[in-house]
Amino acid sequence: MIRKTVSNVTEALDGIKNDMTFMLGGFGLCGIPENTITELVKSNVKGLTCISNNAGVDDFGLGLLLQKKQIKKMVSSYVGENDEFERQMLSGELDVELIPQGTLAERCRAAQGGFPAIYTPAGYGTEVAEGKETREFNGKMYVLEHAFEADFAFVKAWKGDEAGNLIFKGTARNFNPCMCGAAKITVAEVEELVPAGTLNPDHIHIPGIFVQRIFQGQDYEKRIEQRTVRKKESV
Repeated sequence: MIRKTVSNVTEALDGIKNDMTFMLGGFGLCGIPENTITELVKSNVKGLTCISNNAGVDDFGLGLLLQKKQIKKMVSSYVGENDEFERQMLSGELDVELIPQGTLAERCRAAQGGFPAIYTPAGYGTEVAEGKETREFNGKMYVLEHAFEADFAFVKAWKGDEAGNLIFKGTARNFNPCMCGAAKITVAEVEELVPAGTLNPDHIHIPGIFVQRIFQGQDYEKRIEQRTVRKKESV
């Protein structure tokens, strides 16, 4: 069994350079690779293109990289919770490519599966389709979207083993699985790292073949983006 484990996040990020393209899993602040993002901030790597559904918030997640102007371009779907993102985008400091959420997921999945491109009906007839090839299938128009090309994919899982097999928990099973294997190198940080053969094969969401490096994460904050509660009902 090939061991994919590395001793810490610093070793896991070996080889990162300026001007690279990174995929980062997560949905809002759920299931984001917190340890990896913190290390990227410390590394001071710059000129990054980041592919992620969200851009974090001002003081957490990808918002930390935005604060230090380490991101050159964001490829995202929903970015409405980050004031600094909005400021940089409107001022022209940040290049932004907004993509329909399903298209974002499928472009990741296409890269994961080795497909060069997909056809999707999302965005046809809108600005999203401008300058792109379109084609009719069974009377319906579709837009050609190319698979992403990324240097690293950074994902976060609940549990993983030394061979890189991963289990995601709850909503964290969002963009993380489709980003595994969708880049040249996939790095997984996990809340619990166990010996190979420990996980029930029927519970594994992503097999280790899609993961090159895995490490035990620590000190997860798991912030809630917007906490809302109902008013107490009178009895």
